[in-house]
Amino acid sequence: MSEQKYQQFSNAFYAQSESEVLTELEATSSGLNSDQVNERVSKYGPNKLDDGKKKSLLQKFLEQFKDLMILVLLAAAIISAVVSHDVVDSVIILAVVIINAILGVFQESRAEAAIEALKKMSTPHANVLRNGDTITVKSTELVPGDIVLLEAGDVVPADLRLLESNSLKIEESALTGESVSVEKEIKIIDDKQAGIGDRVNMAFSNSNVTYGRGNGVVVNTGMSTEVGKIAGMLAKADETTTPLKQNLNHLGKFLTIAIVIIAVVMYVVGTFFNGMDPIKMMLTSISLAVAAIPEGLPAIVTIILALGTQVMAKRNAVIRKLPAVETLGSTEIIASDKTGTLTLNQMTVEKIYTFNQQQSAETKLSTDNMALKVMNFANDTKISQDGTMIGDPTETALITFGEKHNFDLDNKLQQQPRVAELPFDSDRKLMSTIHKDGERSLVAVKGAPDILLERITKIQTTDWIRDITAEDKSVILQNNQDMAKQALRVLEMAYKYIDEVPGELNSDEIENNLIFAGLVGMID
Repeated sequence: MSEQKYQQFSNAFYAQSESEVLTELEATSSGLNSDQVNERVSKYGPNKLDDGKKKSLLQKFLEQFKDLMILVLLAAAIISAVVSHDVVDSVIILAVVIINAILGVFQESRAEAAIEALKKMSTPHANVLRNGDTITVKSTELVPGDIVLLEAGDVVPADLRLLESNSLKIEESALTGESVSVEKEIKIIDDKQAGIGDRVNMAFSNSNVTYGRGNGVVVNTGMSTEVGKIAGMLAKADETTTPLKQNLNHLGKFLTIAIVIIAVVMYVVGTFFNGMDPIKMMLTSISLAVAAIPEGLPAIVTIILALGTQVMAKRNAVIRKLPAVETLGSTEIIASDKTGTLTLNQMTVEKIYTFNQQQSAETKLSTDNMALKVMNFANDTKISQDGTMIGDPTETALITFGEKHNFDLDNKLQQQPRVAELPFDSDRKLMSTIHKDGERSLVAVKGAPDILLERITKIQTTDWIRDITAEDKSVILQNNQDMAKQALRVLEMAYKYIDEVPGELNSDEIENNLIFAGLVGMID
């Protein structure tokens, strides 16, 4: 693909209104038509990262002989065979060198195969609006101006300027290092120099939708996306020499110079001072040089590094070049900002406060515990066929906690199906779901403790439900502070029963006069 196709749109779309963006892209909210798509595919090329020039097997093999020590061994083998006619030594040296090269090519090829497998894990399809209809296309076929529909579990297929956002949250840790999902808005960003993390009206290629739904217009594809720019910089990066390579090169130069000097001195002394036959002295000097070269060193180093790659592979680390194993061992300082860089980006429940008692997450809870029920009911996590949880890390942590305490969510939802919901909103800081329970309905509410506590009028104890007192609220807030001091993210659970689900849901009506069920503290 030509460089011209990489030059797409450099405009600060996040600083423009939705209508201005659509006008700039010559697109509409109902999507492109077939003619526009065909024209833009030929203009901008496919929506994929440039693989760059791939090396042939022969090129990879020849690159293994760039090392000075290897070149010295090859020269010694050739001279030994030509001058001294010692074919056995030459064959052994060549065998060592070739085996060393084969191991290097094998490791690099296997690493590339693993990298290709990782590439295939990216989203293969995207839901788009074209000709006013929703269709599914390959993500590589997206073009600037396409309207892409997003929902929880999707991987963003290109850089988008969002047009709609319904409680949409996207995890962008690969670009920003932030482990917490970013809540998206469609407001205009006034600062044209805003960093990626501040562009809340944008969705970036290869980031993950963890919550809510929305749609956006494609503004850049392929190598013009933010992740494409990173790939471009990596492709242009200079190859650095590892400490092991530096040491071996230094050793190779030193040995080469030393051996040549000794061989020359020996030849000069034997020939000119002792009157020995020049041919015999040349053979003797070459034999000395060949004997002095540690031909086993490259093979030993290669075998050790190859064993190191096996150990790293067992720990899910892909090593492309053998010397990179040693580089990891030479690392003295790792400088990193943002917690998400060093964590699994998975939240885990650590503490729970219920029935006026704070306890460890390991303490078994009854499956009828209302705090346990609320955290599982007021939850939008989806579970894929392979058992993988898709959704906001906070919510998936609550589902995992429920599973550990034998809470059968599928069975409970069959008995008390969800009939309505009030999605999470950054202004309310609450989320509510309503579940049919016989002739009445259960309202399950979770949210920020400081907000939710103001809407609570009763508290559940081990024996009954009673009116909440100022002292109760003080104890709840104190437990909230205690968890926060332990670097835990705290959510509060509450509920109530209603006789009839209103036709139009209203926060003031649904999320008031609640019963306190508990607090839960989580950590990344």
